[in-house]
Amino acid sequence: MSTQIEQQETETEEQEAEPEVESPGDRRRAAKRQRLQEEEAQRVAEEETLDDEETVHLKVFRYDPEVEGKQEPRFDDFTVPYHKGMTVLDALIYARDRYDSSLTFRHSCRQAVCGSDALFVNGRQRLGCKTQLSDLEDPVRIEPLPHQEVVKDLVVDMEHFYDQMEAVEPFFDPDELPEDDLEEQRQTRENRETVKMSTRCIWCGACMSSCNIAAGDNEYLGPAAINKAYRFAMDEREGEQRKQERLRIIEQEHGVWRCQTQFSCTEVCPKDIPLTEHIQALKRESVKNNLKFW
Repeated sequence: MSTQIEQQETETEEQEAEPEVESPGDRRRAAKRQRLQEEEAQRVAEEETLDDEETVHLKVFRYDPEVEGKQEPRFDDFTVPYHKGMTVLDALIYARDRYDSSLTFRHSCRQAVCGSDALFVNGRQRLGCKTQLSDLEDPVRIEPLPHQEVVKDLVVDMEHFYDQMEAVEPFFDPDELPEDDLEEQRQTRENRETVKMSTRCIWCGACMSSCNIAAGDNEYLGPAAINKAYRFAMDEREGEQRKQERLRIIEQEHGVWRCQTQFSCTEVCPKDIPLTEHIQALKRESVKNNLKFW
């Protein structure tokens, strides 16, 4: 009897000594805990590093109509490490990737070509990818473009802007085409110089956002759309009949004559397009066309 009891106790001790088999779920949870610990350690290390290096203070506009508690507009503060050549867009990407993945803004090419990251930075319309932090005063206040409906955080609804651009019918419609399909529609060097600057528009909407007339008149075509009309109307390859139609579009009540020559659009254009000059040129063309003296 004693021997049997001792044998049972030995078997029980051996069973208790045997390690439990770890399930796949246990391994996943353990890996997640390990990952969280590593991320926390990295965050602490980065915060300690920030104390020893140059940083930039961002005050970023936040708004999310779909999340309770975030429907009231506010500003969030982010501190990001600074390095030479760093842009506003670089700082926003760092803040999003390291601190708050819900931070929302548009960007694409990062070379001032796509126009998707137009923002209101320190009280002025700018491209985030083109604006150097070294040129700005600290803190850097970043907001969505004024006079446009905010969708979320720094993203605004561009639908109205695109509608105004399409309203001037931005495409060629020549009276005649070359007989040979491979023959070019030739343009003189002088005429190319006339329209060259107007072709640089990247549809960023900065000029429209800066325009006080556009802010108060939702039907005003706006500087970007009028510049696009200038690009085709002043091109010598444009058909004469098509040019007359285009002039009728831009000389309407909410066209070029609504411009008050404030130059705000020209001042904020990231591509240095002389927008106000182009608007005045179309005013002259409209007058000449109606007077029929030329």
